Amino acid sequence: MRRFALVLLLALPLFACGEQGSRAPFADTRTPPGLERRFLPPPGWAWGYVQVGDDKVQRYGVSGPSGAATGQVLILADYGESAETWFETVRDLNAKGVVVWILERQGQGGSERLADRRDRGHVESYAPDVTATKAMVKVVIRPDGRLPLTALGQGQGGLVALRAVEEGLMLDSLVLSAPVFELSSLPRPKGQLIEAAQWARRLRLSSQAWPGAGDWRRDGPDDRAQGLTSDPVRGAVNHAWQTANPDLRMGAPSLGQYAAFYDVLDVTARDLSRVKAPVVLLAGDADTITPAFAQDSVCKALADCRPTRLPGGRHALHLERDSVRQAWLEAVLTAVQTAGRSKPATP
Repeated sequence: MRRFALVLLLALPLFACGEQGSRAPFADTRTPPGLERRFLPPPGWAWGYVQVGDDKVQRYGVSGPSGAATGQVLILADYGESAETWFETVRDLNAKGVVVWILERQGQGGSERLADRRDRGHVESYAPDVTATKAMVKVVIRPDGRLPLTALGQGQGGLVALRAVEEGLMLDSLVLSAPVFELSSLPRPKGQLIEAAQWARRLRLSSQAWPGAGDWRRDGPDDRAQGLTSDPVRGAVNHAWQTANPDLRMGAPSLGQYAAFYDVLDVTARDLSRVKAPVVLLAGDADTITPAFAQDSVCKALADCRPTRLPGGRHALHLERDSVRQAWLEAVLTAVQTAGRSKPATP
């Protein structure tokens, strides 16, 4: 196995060339031509940045309802998503009286990059994501008890949210939407991939992707073609924003990203008993990105977890066809609207 990993790493520089880009964070984006109004920025949408110590700058956005607010939600997006992907959902939640915050992951969306190649999904650790999530709540949102706060973690964002709660983040409720607690498709068997990723990290080659991994392409597959959703219109939204805004593009994950994912997965699984806040787990029964058994195992280990399987739902439930998305949205709203009825427990 070790010999295999070293041979792989010696080959990595051959695949390292490509378009270089700025690492700097940015806020304003160009609206894709022809995009329906529901996918545009909500009224009053504003951008901001959060940075903790020497960690990279992460972008966030926020908008509120036109009338009195009844609750607020912090959305942590999945791998490859930017806040723009969520604008339709933000509008829907705002219309129901919910203030919506979205914190983009490190190295994604408008956040500062770690790799020279901007469209490479690369991190060294998930710890900065977790730390930024806690800082976002404590320093930016600053809940005072009048508006209940729910965190909604989509995909890998669910793993970040869960780890933040384990580390003391106080929430009224937590929604895990298609949370990723294991990966169904890997470029190599799991053991080989993890060992290669760990060797890459030791040799400071972790920003490289697995040889032959796909980079972002203008003619590449959108979310529907990748099997993330069955809705052809919503499935094109993320790719449309990335086509119009090169800085938003995200291709294959780096070896460092894989190593960091399995690192945080291990510690999160170890500390599930620390989570006392009520958890709602929403997942589609047609999700091919992450296996259901891992979600079920985590939910059973939590003190208060209510799982719901949505028939026909794939991974990106917020981008699914109406029959699936409406049930998902109603479940999210129920979690947000009932979050303040009991005092959040101390982890």
